Amino acid sequence: MGRAFGLLLGLIFGASGTLADPARVVSMNLCTDQLAMMVAAPGQLVSVSYIARDKRASAMADDAMAYPVNHGLAEEIYLLKPDLVIAGSFSTRATTDMLRRLGVPVVVFEPANSLEDVSARLRQMGEVLGRTDTADALIAEYETRLNRLLPADDNRPRAALYSANGYTSGHMSLAGQIVEAAGLYNIARDYGYDFSGTLPLELLALSDPDLLVGTRPYARASRSEDVLAHPVVHYFAARSRAGQMRDGDWVCGTPHVLRAVEALMSAREDLQVGQNTKEVSQ
Repeated sequence: MGRAFGLLLGLIFGASGTLADPARVVSMNLCTDQLAMMVAAPGQLVSVSYIARDKRASAMADDAMAYPVNHGLAEEIYLLKPDLVIAGSFSTRATTDMLRRLGVPVVVFEPANSLEDVSARLRQMGEVLGRTDTADALIAEYETRLNRLLPADDNRPRAALYSANGYTSGHMSLAGQIVEAAGLYNIARDYGYDFSGTLPLELLALSDPDLLVGTRPYARASRSEDVLAHPVVHYFAARSRAGQMRDGDWVCGTPHVLRAVEALMSAREDLQVGQNTKEVSQ
């Protein structure tokens, strides 16, 4: 698949000669922003999306301060005179279609749904930007760190991912794989959630998780977050001493997901120490 993608890029960009190593690249998606900031040559990336500077959503908010931002509008992006625009599959279709009609090449990245996809997206970005050596080095570092983190024992405390609207993620999602890489058992498996969905509060209560992992409430909370104030949620959060996700580490398929794995591994270790202490005192 990766080889086929590389050949396709060669056919698309090689004919003109000017796009094989694009000199002016604009990213209009949070996840491609971060991948591009990691892989691009100095001066190659000329703009990132405004969300890249959001410390809550972006794992590279400080890095993004060095780049002009865009708001995903065709007019503003076209005026930047890019020779390549990179977008996500959830980027505004009207914008990408308009840019293509104006003759601007656009490459769309699919979201990462697994830890393996992190390497695939880095590789894709390296091919798109003509920076395969940089991407390969980042992939090697990421995979080495990931392999070192994987827990050796089979003792897997039960964990529940639970956020606004009772949203949870299964083992075939990036968040679900982060949970399992940290040596935890995702209770979403028990209820048939492969990807994501809404977990009823009753099922959360019945699942009796050892660890509850949730997101930080937004300052201007919506009604979707009301469920997070329920006594059942508070009970599990207090009992497990649950930490809240640093959203930026979970959202995109970049090497920063390893920080999320490390945070959960630390919570797992604290949980096991607490359980061992309780057993000794009895």
